[in-house]
Amino acid sequence: LLGLALALASLLPTAGARRSQDLHCGACRALVDELEWEIAQVDPRKTIQMGSFRINPDGSQSVVEVPYARSEAHLTELLERVCEKMKEYGEKVDPATHRKSYVRVISQDGTKMDLSGVKFDGDVTSSLKFACESIAEEYEDELIEFLSHEAENVKDRLCSKRT
Repeated sequence: LLGLALALASLLPTAGARRSQDLHCGACRALVDELEWEIAQVDPRKTIQMGSFRINPDGSQSVVEVPYARSEAHLTELLERVCEKMKEYGEKVDPATHRKSYVRVISQDGTKMDLSGVKFDGDVTSSLKFACESIAEEYEDELIEFLSHEAENVKDRLCSKRT
């Protein structure tokens, strides 16, 4: 009986670590999905002026217009509020591996969603929101760098390799 208790006790930290890893990974992937969706919603013709507003000796200014959607100003604004979207996610457990993933429970475009097997409660959303905020704060520069240049596979590069 003591051996069984010790064996079970040795498994607990692993399960807790895996849950934490699943949560962190899921929050990162949801964060990138939400940011990419928000960027896609901006009119591609909308621009913002960047650069110095000082007047050069020749009377000109060093101002450039860049697309607003992927500008640092827009991305910073998105990062400040994107984790609020985590309340629209639920937790789904894979029956075979018992790994947790996080899926939207409210669609962005109004389509009906299959919510079978999805756990949706305050604990899930608050944990996901906290993990999202931690990632957004800790990796703000990397997120802005990747997203401002339309990098390929941001989710994999950031969530699997960096965080």
